[in-house]
Amino acid sequence: MPSQTSKCRRLLLSALICLTLHSGCIFPRGQRYRHFTTPTPLPQGQILILGFMGGREPWDNDDRSVRKLALKLRSMNDPEIHVETVENKKRALAIDLINNAFDRNRDGRLDERERVSIRLIIYGQSFGGAAVVKLARQLKKMDVPVSLTVQVDSIGRGDRMIPSNVARAANLFQRNGWFIRGEPEIQAEDPARTTIIGNYRFDYSHKQIDVSRVPFMKKAFRVAHTRMEYDPDVWTKVEELILDSIRKLR
Repeated sequence: MPSQTSKCRRLLLSALICLTLHSGCIFPRGQRYRHFTTPTPLPQGQILILGFMGGREPWDNDDRSVRKLALKLRSMNDPEIHVETVENKKRALAIDLINNAFDRNRDGRLDERERVSIRLIIYGQSFGGAAVVKLARQLKKMDVPVSLTVQVDSIGRGDRMIPSNVARAANLFQRNGWFIRGEPEIQAEDPARTTIIGNYRFDYSHKQIDVSRVPFMKKAFRVAHTRMEYDPDVWTKVEELILDSIRKLR
């Protein structure tokens, strides 16, 4: 008969297999291009808005603020505005969508006329904020312009310098966190081509934000960072910046 130790090992192995399957490690889940809803190519003058999720959040997590804002913008039902959310490790998908959205003659490349006509807004939070700048740099190499970038408590290397293909950029951050603090000051690589709208600091030393619904492990050691993500004032500001950019593009 199997020993007690063997039984314990089998139970532990079964638990690990269940946990692995549940977490998606064996059968990895993630965003795919087919998840985008934007019709391509877009007619002349239409606007594409991309929101990058923070952390390891999936693109379709409706409880996260990046996604909530995207859904709110979609609810405007403006036929000339198309909004998508992207996982922060999926910049390649974003580039595929941008190429398909603005390659109006469908020849597989963005010619000069198509590039000049691009209307693109990018925003993101946490690692998604860093993804915004990384994507903008990739687009610069493609000579693709970006109308607006917005970073919310951006976490990542090199997310301070905004590349010269970005017309306007804004940064929202907090410095209350012990371990995680957003980039405090973005700068323009070329001030003649990029306007820094502002570096907006939010203070959470006394401001209380309800984060009771957030699992403990997702807010441990990053309370201020989490509070900023769920602060309605932050996302009202981001929405204002995006809507102002849309007005300027029309």
